[in-house]
Formats: sequence, C-alpha cells, structure tokens
Amino acid sequence: MSMARAVHHGLLRNALLCILPAALMVGVVAQLWTLLFALGAAYLLKAVVVFCAGAGLVLLGLPLHHPFKSFGAANQVTVTRGALVALLAALVGERSDTGAPALAVVMATTVAVLDGLDGWLARRTQMASPFGARFDMETDALLIMVLALLVVQFGKAGVWVLASGLLRYAYLGAGALLPWLRTALPASERRKAVAVMQMIALIVTLAPFVPVTVATPIAAGGLCTLILSFAVDVVWSFQNAARSRAGASSQ
Repeated sequence: MSMARAVHHGLLRNALLCILPAALMVGVVAQLWTLLFALGAAYLLKAVVVFCAGAGLVLLGLPLHHPFKSFGAANQVTVTRGALVALLAALVGERSDTGAPALAVVMATTVAVLDGLDGWLARRTQMASPFGARFDMETDALLIMVLALLVVQFGKAGVWVLASGLLRYAYLGAGALLPWLRTALPASERRKAVAVMQMIALIVTLAPFVPVTVATPIAAGGLCTLILSFAVDVVWSFQNAARSRAGASSQ
C-alpha cells in the first residue's frame, strides 16, 4: 500500500470513528423522541436517511479537500451539529399538536449555539481548511432550509419564507450557469452575522409562544436582510469578473 493510500484510508477511518457514533445517537434519540412526543412511525427513518445522506457527502469530499491526516475536533463538532439538523429535518411532516414545534426550537437553538465552536476549534488546533468551512456552511444552509419548511408547516408564515432556505441553493445553481459567480468570495464578517441573524429570526418565528402577528414580520425582516447580503455578494462577483476581463484585455 502506498503512503498516499495509507493516509487516505487512515483519514476515512478516523472520520468514520466520529460519524458512526453520531449515527447511533441519531437512531437512539429519534426512537426516544418518537415515544416521548408521539411522533410518526416514519420519524426514525427520516432522521437516519437525512444523516446518512449528509455523512455520505462528507466522506466523498473528505479525501479530495481535507488537507490533514485526521478528521479534527472541529469537524467532529460539525458532525454533531449535522446529527441535530437531521433530527430537526425529520420533524418535517410531523403534526403540530405533538411536541414537535417546541422540540424544533430547542434543537435549532442548540445547533445555532454550537455554530461558533467548530470554527474556534479549527483555529485553536490549527486545522482550519476550506473543507471545514464548507462543511460548516452547508450545515448552516440546511438548518435554515429546514427551519423555513417548519415555519410554513406550523403556519407561522407563508410559503414566501422558503426563500430563506432556497437562496443558498439558487446561488449555487446560478453559479453552474454563470462562471463569474463561482469565484471564491472574500472572508466576510457581514456574511457570517447575517447567517446567524437568519437562524435566530427563524427560530423566534417558529417558537410556539410567538404569535403569527409577531412571527411574520420577524421572518420577513430576516429574509430581507439575507436577500441584501446575497445581493452584495453577487454585485462583488460581477464587478470582480469585470475587473479581471479589463485586466486581461489591457495586457
């Protein structure tokens, strides 16, 4: 076995040692919550499928984009966040007269609180990487999408709130057609802050004790802020592409 292949297998084995316990946790917690909160019989299956799909994508991208020999503590935290998002996503389709709305708020709040921990650990252990940043970003994007679905499902806002979750995927889809949108964006505290604000807005909107008359304006405000943030990035990408073309034509 070559050195590169040995490192590859070691990394995957290390990742599996983090992912498999999280998968077991998802199964156990999903079964427990099914009993405690009278959730549907499919809740366990939905949670496991979502988690396994995400874990599969992580394992596929790991050898190509993760520059370190071990999976890292930061990615372990993100796996835990992903497990909680899978449990949250499985609430889609569950009745609101169970404990689902309150349970969703608790889970989403936990995921949001843990959001800053993985980045801090990556910097602390000197294992920050584009893979870890993308893993964290996609976990946040899925959380926002799931929260938007639950907000609609539980009648706290109209279907327009789904745009909160769809914007990220629309941006990626547009990038497949417009190469200038695929340019790496500069690091931005504004982008991170807006993502956190969007999570908080949707969690507050979803809270059972927040009336629809209050929830809807909060969701609308979060969506407007998110649209503005995406617009800033699109304008920057367009101007950056124009500068690159101008520089190339002047040479």
